Amino acid sequence: MKAEEYRHRFRILSGVVILLLSVLIIRLAVLQLFYNEKYQTQAKENRIRLVSVKAPRGEIYTREGETLASNKLVYTLNLSFLETKQDEEVIERLVQLLNKHYPEITVESINEKIALQKYRLYEPVTIIRDIPWELVVHIEENRTIYQGVMITVEPLRSYPQGELAGHLLGYIHSINPQELSGESGKEYTLNSLIGKSGIEKSYERYLRGKDGARRIEVDASNVPIPVQEQITLEPEPGYNLYLSIDMKLQKVLDQSMSKVLNTLQGSYPKAKVGSVVVMNVKTGEILAMTSMPPINPDDWKGNLASEKVDYYYPQGKYDPLNPGAEQNRSIQATYPPGSTFKPITGMAALDKGALNSVYDSVNCGGAYWIAPYIKCTGVHGNMNYYNGMAKSCNTFFQEMGRRATKDEIIRVADQFGLGSKTGIDLPDESRGLLPTPEWKKEINAILIDQKYDNLRKNLNSKYELLLKQAVNSEERDKIERQRHNEEVKLEAQYKIDYNFDTAWQSFDTFNMSIGQGSNNYTVIQLANYVATIANGGQLMQPFIVKRIVEHNGKTVKEFKPKVIHRVDVSSQTIAETKRAMLAVTQPGGTAHFLFYQFPPEIQVAAKTGTAQTGRQGDNPMKEFHGVFIAFAPFDDPEIAFAGIVEYGYSGGGSAGLVCRDVFEQYFGIRNHLSEEQPIMSNQKAE
Repeated sequence: MKAEEYRHRFRILSGVVILLLSVLIIRLAVLQLFYNEKYQTQAKENRIRLVSVKAPRGEIYTREGETLASNKLVYTLNLSFLETKQDEEVIERLVQLLNKHYPEITVESINEKIALQKYRLYEPVTIIRDIPWELVVHIEENRTIYQGVMITVEPLRSYPQGELAGHLLGYIHSINPQELSGESGKEYTLNSLIGKSGIEKSYERYLRGKDGARRIEVDASNVPIPVQEQITLEPEPGYNLYLSIDMKLQKVLDQSMSKVLNTLQGSYPKAKVGSVVVMNVKTGEILAMTSMPPINPDDWKGNLASEKVDYYYPQGKYDPLNPGAEQNRSIQATYPPGSTFKPITGMAALDKGALNSVYDSVNCGGAYWIAPYIKCTGVHGNMNYYNGMAKSCNTFFQEMGRRATKDEIIRVADQFGLGSKTGIDLPDESRGLLPTPEWKKEINAILIDQKYDNLRKNLNSKYELLLKQAVNSEERDKIERQRHNEEVKLEAQYKIDYNFDTAWQSFDTFNMSIGQGSNNYTVIQLANYVATIANGGQLMQPFIVKRIVEHNGKTVKEFKPKVIHRVDVSSQTIAETKRAMLAVTQPGGTAHFLFYQFPPEIQVAAKTGTAQTGRQGDNPMKEFHGVFIAFAPFDDPEIAFAGIVEYGYSGGGSAGLVCRDVFEQYFGIRNHLSEEQPIMSNQKAE
């Protein structure tokens, strides 16, 4: 019975094996007869390399059509990875060749690039762009020893104006794995350059274009083989951008800021940083923008040179003498506005009816009469709205703040966009800080709790140790009583500090009223705020790009002025504030020395500011930021200015000097591009 069962199973197994073999033979025959050509083609394609054909990036122009960013054809060195022992030798040989020109290119750095591309090795690895002709010749003449090395010609970003408007334009750099892994990363390769900051980043999807591709055949050594046909997908150029930037005004702005900083450093060594925004008050267009120290976007197209790293990204604690250039301080850095905030306080008082008239006076005896008795810039006597603004009287505006109340000041500041992003078409804009009671409570509650949690831990550790050292129960009882008493005192002090530090105090209102305390705003916010005063109360959304244009000249998109809102402040209040700011540039005003030679039809309204830095280690009696805001002409405003010079001491004697140059250029009073102008650096006006 068993033998019969085994024979039956053997017959079944034999049948299965014969069936499988038959299927395999039939499958091989089908492949040989019907799919031979297909798989021969695929075998050949094992020797095919897909080479990306880079799309020219869209160009960037000023409002006049002058070029700010373009492209140039360069030689790019690529490495096609073979996964053989030869690769190591080729890489070492390549590094030796490149060392003279590019010391930052090492075996390790190339291997890192290969590792990043390990799942996409069908793509050549880009080693360096824009190599000199002598390297191209050497590699081509010694092709046999540089197996897998390919030279391609591609368009590369070029910035013909160098540092001019560098922060505004931004820069491009190699894509990182995070960017490549995102949804938008599907349109890129590991060798792609992508906008990292400024306009280059904001408008990346318009500027980048669409890469093409071509297939090349290589031999067993990965050396390209000349062929009659290459399958090519033509690249699509990116769209061009036309900006609102006025080239001449931008040049004067950058030139003037650089000159002022260099001059100020003789007296104020920390005066190395400044930023300015110039706006059209009627449209919100940015006419010029600068941030110092400047950047050169060309520095980032390849590996950032070692000598440039510390310039852009200084290591360690912030050092005013080596501030770092990468940040666009016009939109990213925040500063106390100092006295440039006083028009907000004045409008709050006027709108609430805290002043019966602009001629109501407050007596200034050199300091405010309520604690903490904040000093004034002088002993001014009786001050009204006009001469209080002209003299920048702290006492007058502290009293206006008390009468208006914190809530009204906060409301008006919010209406003028302070403490909120402007919505400008640049990335990474900071929000700034308009302090409120809610904000103070939230922040200080965290700080107070952290402080007392540490004190509690220290107290507990102290008594745990004492209890361990106690020799008897009587001593332990005594220690426990001491511990209890200290805990009671600590919790009582916690309640006192918590209630005081988290509650809005009268001195918070006084500090806010004169632009100190926790007030912190960006320069773009200050520019938009003064532009809103100038145009009578329309808060505009600032913008830089006016038109997006295809490479054939067809306009894809055009940007129009956009009103965010009409401020909820009376037109009379705004009109009186404009007149008060005009008094600042009249005889006796803190900015009179800047504009007294202007023609009578070009009257300038302004506000100077001397802002405490609030930075640890600074001398609060000697080190100040210079802040300045202005608009002109007074009768029919066209242009607004906001600027800051870190450690510039005074607004009039620092940023105000830049404003004068910019306004002179804009109104045709003086051509700063054709003559040298003296700088009145000895002025100490507030």
